[in-house]
Amino acid sequence: MTIGEFGRRAGLSVKALRLYEGSGLLPPAEVDPSGYRRYTAGQLDRASRISLLRRLGMPLAVIAETLDLPDAEAVRRLDRWWAAEEAAAAARRESYTWLRTRLAHGDEPPRRYAVHIDARPARKVATLHIEVDQEHLVPEIGAAEWEIRRHLEDQDAAATGEHWVIYHGQVTPDSEAQVEVCVPFTGPIEPSGRITIRIEPARLVAYAEVTRDDCFYPRITQAYEAVFQHVRAAGLIHTAPPREIYLDSWDRLAATDPFVHVAQPFEG
Repeated sequence: MTIGEFGRRAGLSVKALRLYEGSGLLPPAEVDPSGYRRYTAGQLDRASRISLLRRLGMPLAVIAETLDLPDAEAVRRLDRWWAAEEAAAAARRESYTWLRTRLAHGDEPPRRYAVHIDARPARKVATLHIEVDQEHLVPEIGAAEWEIRRHLEDQDAAATGEHWVIYHGQVTPDSEAQVEVCVPFTGPIEPSGRITIRIEPARLVAYAEVTRDDCFYPRITQAYEAVFQHVRAAGLIHTAPPREIYLDSWDRLAATDPFVHVAQPFEG
């Protein structure tokens, strides 16, 4: 089929097909010496899947990764991506609700977070660094976590739902900063591509526990403020960047379940 005929049957524009060819998602079956592109009927199913995933808003890079997986793994990848999208949508919805309520009824009473001290042991972690702004923070964290977990699963490492996000700079709506996504694990794993393996040292941390419902901006900043005030008042010294220690995946917990420890490593 010519590119025009294939596009009509697949429900895709010629512009979209050229984009998918350029990204390597859907190259034509052949290109003749004159530059005319030809497609086969066997490519229609892949084209249809690409079109549907694009309608869902999936980035081209994630589509490429998903389509190259066996069906059972592709289902898991799709589920994890969708869970990250739902978490991002929930965070935006809660931020909207918080702001609307504040504008309509005035400030809500501040949340009072108890601050606890914990001695966390040294852990082996697989990590991935990303540069991200606040708008893309939740989906980018989810994508990085998936990439790490897939690498760990491929090498038969043992990991739980726990994962960390270490903030090496201040992430805002207007500026990017470096964030490190970490998944602790056990087993002999080698680094791969962007993923590094390191030992996170044993640390003392001051932390506040936040439920899944309250884990959105700006409400979560009250947990940070409680931790920072505690550390300042006690005369403690920061020894590492602040971090969010997630106890499990967003989609496995209820709204009022403990979800994350907002933590600051310190020494006395």
